[in-house]
Amino acid sequence: MSDTPPDRLSVNQSSPYFDEPTLMRGIGIRFKGVQRRDVEEYCMSEGWIKVQVGKKMDRKGQPLTITLKGPVEAWFESGGEDATETGGEGASED
Repeated sequence: MSDTPPDRLSVNQSSPYFDEPTLMRGIGIRFKGVQRRDVEEYCMSEGWIKVQVGKKMDRKGQPLTITLKGPVEAWFESGGEDATETGGEGASED
């Protein structure tokens, strides 16, 4: 896998920008200089994020989101497959 996160990514499984292997690596998002953990979808090139509006749902049962515009930075929080193989579960020193 690449060390650069995708330009656009969504956590919604019905979105064409959903990518489970990328999400499993963990994505960090910084929006306007502040690290965010509540991002539903982002696009770095267009400069926006979508965040959930409280506990509200739309008529299809999906979280209601709003789009916030500004500078977006994304990075991987883990190193991918190599990082999960070293020191994970099952590794023991006897």
